[in-house]
Amino acid sequence: MLNQRGILIVCLLAVILAAGSMAFAEGKRLGPPGGTIYAHDRMFRTIGTPALLPDHGKFDTIYVLGEGLANVADVAPGDKEFNGGRWEVHLVEFLTIPPTQFTNAEDVHDAAMSGEISIGPVVKRFECPMIPAQ
Repeated sequence: MLNQRGILIVCLLAVILAAGSMAFAEGKRLGPPGGTIYAHDRMFRTIGTPALLPDHGKFDTIYVLGEGLANVADVAPGDKEFNGGRWEVHLVEFLTIPPTQFTNAEDVHDAAMSGEISIGPVVKRFECPMIPAQ
């Protein structure tokens, strides 16, 4: 026979299982936020990891292209300049071309130099890994 503590544990487990199965049934993925990012014309997956980072130190750059488009990084794991997933975020504004999915930082820079886009100042610093997409 279950005592009050046992009943409480069983109830909590039931609630946890129900919540997990509802999320699964609705097609939602549980866990930290993630997404897709391009670097050097290769697709990577990311996992958001909350971390408080100082405003100084070495950071790499991520260009946020906007809704419906994947972000672009200036470096990737394996690059000599890669700082281990410490990022500065710059928002991109499309000026003379429609929103375009760039897949490398060189194309982002070229579009900025030709006046097709504008690259804004740093809006955020954070940390997340880049995992090669298969």
